[in-house]
Amino acid sequence: MKLIKKCIKVTVISLLIALAGVSVFSQKQDRTMDANRIMWEPVSISERDVYWGPGGKEMQPVLANSKYLERQTGGNNLKHRIQDGAGRVWIAKIADESQPETAAVRLLWAIGYKTEINYLVPKLEVKSIGNYKNVRFEARPDNIKRLDRWSWTDNPFVGTNEFEGLKIMMAMLNNWDLKDENNVILKDGSQHYYVISDLGASFGKLSDKSEGRSGRSVNKPEDYAGSKFIKQVRDGMIEFDYRGKAENLVKTVKVEHGRWLADLLLQLTDKQIEDAFRAANYKAEDVKLLAAAFKMRIDELDKATKSVKTTPAAESNG
Repeated sequence: MKLIKKCIKVTVISLLIALAGVSVFSQKQDRTMDANRIMWEPVSISERDVYWGPGGKEMQPVLANSKYLERQTGGNNLKHRIQDGAGRVWIAKIADESQPETAAVRLLWAIGYKTEINYLVPKLEVKSIGNYKNVRFEARPDNIKRLDRWSWTDNPFVGTNEFEGLKIMMAMLNNWDLKDENNVILKDGSQHYYVISDLGASFGKLSDKSEGRSGRSVNKPEDYAGSKFIKQVRDGMIEFDYRGKAENLVKTVKVEHGRWLADLLLQLTDKQIEDAFRAANYKAEDVKLLAAAFKMRIDELDKATKSVKTTPAAESNG
């Protein structure tokens, strides 16, 4: 009997030790995974080449000897998969959303957010599909795996500066199409980048509730410049004049999160902001209009959050 009790005691102790080991291992895995999940990271904003964007000049599509692969399914816009003359694969988006998406990616990337790699091709001629103007090319690099969608309401960054700042950026861009289907996790080695893959519904008008969906617009510089951004600041919260999908998510954000984003955006030069729109092939007058409207929103955010001290994260971005 004593032998049985002793065996049971040894077994229980061994089990507890094993479980403790599993727990420690699990915690280490979680910490490692958290470190590998990235939505935003500190960058030298002043050194960002916003015109060429995340792919740089060297990765721009080589249109000569490009090859049509297939129609890209999914989404509401016409898309084709194309291999360029350098052998790189791209998703060519043919829609009014092409210009605003190109500019939006650059403005997010400029301050440290992870984004897709894209370029605006002013003119595309492919025998099998026809001729088009202002086509967005989005890269599909061999080393990047496209994983699951991530959720606006349930993700590892909820409540952080970077996530709250991303919500504010959506209001700044007037991107009304916030849905999980537009988000994707990109895997590069051990890194998991949380990216908004579709930013096309930007730089237009947000609809009034009475107008419904018909009141919205995309890629309308005049609509964007004439729209409101911040409604008021009260009880430590910024209330935005945002009316789009996931409206309640973006409607209010803490002032301190707004300050964090303002400190990043204030580091952008006038040229960098204008370059985002030049890269999207906007006319010179529209570049000026859009850049001025975006800078006005930065100024609004700055003034609305003046009472909050600069955060170390924003200060570290030089």
